[in-house]
Amino acid sequence: MAAMTSSSGSPAASGTERRPLLNRRLAEFGTTIFAEMSALAVRTGSINLGQGFPDTDGPEEVREAAVRALRDGRGNQYPPGPGVPELRQAVAAHQQRRYGLSYDPDTEVLVTAGATEAIAASLLALLEPGDEVVALEPYYDSYAACIAMAGGTRVPVTLRPHEEPYPSPHGDPGDADAVHRRFRLDLDELRDAVTARTRLLLINTPHNPTGTVLTREELTAIAELAVERDLLVVTDEVYEHLVFDDAEHIPLATFPGMRERTVTIGSAGKTFSFTGWKVGWVTAPAELVTAVRSAKQFLTYVSSGPFQYAVAEALALPDTYFESFRRDMQEKRDLLSEGLAEAGFAVYRPAGTYFVTTDIRPLGESDGFAFCRALPERAGVVAIPNAVFYDHRAAGAPFVRFAFCKQKEVLEEAVKRLRA
Repeated sequence: MAAMTSSSGSPAASGTERRPLLNRRLAEFGTTIFAEMSALAVRTGSINLGQGFPDTDGPEEVREAAVRALRDGRGNQYPPGPGVPELRQAVAAHQQRRYGLSYDPDTEVLVTAGATEAIAASLLALLEPGDEVVALEPYYDSYAACIAMAGGTRVPVTLRPHEEPYPSPHGDPGDADAVHRRFRLDLDELRDAVTARTRLLLINTPHNPTGTVLTREELTAIAELAVERDLLVVTDEVYEHLVFDDAEHIPLATFPGMRERTVTIGSAGKTFSFTGWKVGWVTAPAELVTAVRSAKQFLTYVSSGPFQYAVAEALALPDTYFESFRRDMQEKRDLLSEGLAEAGFAVYRPAGTYFVTTDIRPLGESDGFAFCRALPERAGVVAIPNAVFYDHRAAGAPFVRFAFCKQKEVLEEAVKRLRA
């Protein structure tokens, strides 16, 4: 590169403009908002309710299982490409026990470096340049980047804010904030988004960042559309164990005609609070798993050796663990949601995930980016502007996301600061 610059460090005159160093498909993305806001939290000493990682470790027996694997020399060298057999068997057993979905652990389960790699490998494997991908907007930022890297075209279908004309389970009719707010999928808009160029539907439920859990009726309509138009489906279900109140997580692969066309993605990080281990997985028919593995092997090849053995044990924990985990997160959801409402936000109390979306317009604000960049100095709290998850930035402009996967005392202090 030195030969291409002058002594002043500027590009050497060549009569032509230098080609950008970054692949043009990625030029629009830049540094993620999570890196920016986490750095802002550190610089200002603020409470970080932006990035979605817990501030405590998960179950001690799971951590000890990882230590035991390390000491026993299991996974310290390259594990098998598809993942260690113990984890693939545990994933298959989990899908069977929870949802009645039967998968062959040898041919229909693939272990990945977290759900992010599972998404990337699936899209790189299944898309050709020019293929359209219909995705629910707002969406996790890696979706857009992975579609771009695969040469696909993203087609967003926007989940829209809606107020139900009846009180929420957490308010009485006399409450000022007794309406039940949620984001809803317009099924007609979804159907209209599918064209002859559509290759794949990219579905996320429970949905980050809105906290929406797609209903049986919505999932039935998605399944019928996929079958009718012969579409592949990649479904991100990493928050499957975090559903609240009367919401129910129903895997899309359980619907008629869907198992054979659906790549289901799961993750240990969200369920067991070990996000740094980066253990995810794919379940799908053998031909789809083979395709995804063909791309995945050139990304990380393998990863997280000893942690795979620990996650295998984690997936076999009794139902009491999963229920206790869900109940603890629901209590934290309620604490933060009520505190945000008291601070003046309009709150979309989530039916799933560990994020709560708020509308800042009742505070006299309308620009989520400006609001989030100023909030650390104003209140000592960091949040994420939802607009980063939208192609239609104006649709997401007034919404801000807070994470509640933190210790209760941390959430109480954050609420105290926001109220003040």
